[in-house]
Amino acid sequence: MRTVDQGTGTEADPDFDESSAGSSQPAPSRRLPVLCAVAGFVLGGSVLGLLWGLSGVHAGALEDAVAACQALDRVGELPDTSRDTQPALTPGLSSERLHRMVAARELSAAAAQVNANYQPLADHIDGVSRMVLSLHFNDISGQRHLTEAKEICARV
Repeated sequence: MRTVDQGTGTEADPDFDESSAGSSQPAPSRRLPVLCAVAGFVLGGSVLGLLWGLSGVHAGALEDAVAACQALDRVGELPDTSRDTQPALTPGLSSERLHRMVAARELSAAAAQVNANYQPLADHIDGVSRMVLSLHFNDISGQRHLTEAKEICARV
């Protein structure tokens, strides 16, 4: 049996319940899952970036320290002017050896700047470099720096 709705003038279904039509459940919001997914992505990316960045920093410092030690080793034996009463002004150092000495100093300084554990190496190679560039090979302090630098390089 059909009845006519007096307010609209249309037929109404007798089984139709107006109270159930007005209380339909709203669709659940997708904001919370999307927000959680974005937050997880940002947090995971940050942690991964941090770990990647930190692993590269120390590896670069180690590589620089090793390269500094190799450059110092390639400088070769320094002339022994401690026995000379009148040392020569240029005791047989080629420009290549001087460039290697400067390279060793710069590489060790770069390693120490990134990782403070390499600061003693940088200090000793700097002392050797000052001795070599001044051509005062009989400098006791410079010879001590050379010995210490070689000992540190043996451990690196």
